[in-house]
Amino acid sequence: MINQIFRRLIPKWISLIKFRNIPFNNQHKLFFSSPLPTVGAFVTGLCLSLLFAACSSTPTVNVPNPSATSVANSASSKVVRFGYQKSTILLRTKGVLEKRLAPEGITVKWTEFQAGPQLLEAMNVGSIDIGPVGESPPIFAQAAGTSLTYVIGTAATPASSAILVPQNSQIQKVTDLKGKRVAFQKGSSAHLLLVQALEKAGLKYTDIEPKYLAPADARAAFVKGSVDAWVIWDPFYAAAQEATKARVLIDGTGINKQGGYYLMTRKFVTENTQTVKAIVEEIKNLEEWSKQNREEVAKTLAPVLGIDLETMKKATNRRTFGIVPIDDNLINLQQGVADTYYKLKLIPKQINVKDAMLTKEEYAAFSPKT
Repeated sequence: MINQIFRRLIPKWISLIKFRNIPFNNQHKLFFSSPLPTVGAFVTGLCLSLLFAACSSTPTVNVPNPSATSVANSASSKVVRFGYQKSTILLRTKGVLEKRLAPEGITVKWTEFQAGPQLLEAMNVGSIDIGPVGESPPIFAQAAGTSLTYVIGTAATPASSAILVPQNSQIQKVTDLKGKRVAFQKGSSAHLLLVQALEKAGLKYTDIEPKYLAPADARAAFVKGSVDAWVIWDPFYAAAQEATKARVLIDGTGINKQGGYYLMTRKFVTENTQTVKAIVEEIKNLEEWSKQNREEVAKTLAPVLGIDLETMKKATNRRTFGIVPIDDNLINLQQGVADTYYKLKLIPKQINVKDAMLTKEEYAAFSPKT
């Protein structure tokens, strides 16, 4: 009987190894180069053990394995993968999320992006769970089929973005941009500011020559004179003012009426309600603290961003801090942005922003009172 079992098991065991693509290292070679009696002795012992176990009438008791328990605990501990930009680096710098989530066994992994579109590309491929962006990136991302969910809004801060021109430029007003090369990040809040500024001045989007460049590349082009104007936000805006003596043609004051958003993947927000609640609370607390401690914010960020303190103070003082709940008013504003981009044929299809929103009951589960 044992010989029969032996004959059945050896081919299956070898097939299993081949199926799992287990590499034949020196140990495997040693095993398979051993005399057959040695192999037979090993398998015979194995078969006897299995045979006696099968014949035993005593039920098997599942005894907890300490190492298995530890693996299970490790698997259940979560990592929040957080995307951020230089404009929102304070959240990482202060470390408030780590302090809040650590007692729950949750860690935070941070990844920096130059702008919102790149951040949402990463969210689309599953590299991050959450991140803050302006009002425009989610429109372009949703039109491209990205699965995302609006979690909370941030206060409008119109003075923090501007259209810059070189100090000695002959461009004196927005209408002078006609036929000019304008650099900006496509699908960003800067894109919307440019569209709105042109419309207010009576120009069409087709009246300018857009140069779609990420902030670092746009700055290089601006300094080199490869473009005539640059639309950008803080802290890049403040740094460019200081380093290049750029002149502000117009900022978002009186034009920009909404801020940005924190977005998450729908899977993350629906499966981690308590974690989302904790994250949103800490964002709210930091925004409130920043509002009352602007000088401290500037002192904290200046060395991190490599910007001198006075320039950082300028950027901090023109920023509006605070969060905004996702309500009908905000949804309507965001839908207006989507409709504008579709009308200009900048997105391939018309979208309904409500498709990326949660229900009022779902928002109530984690949104703090403002």
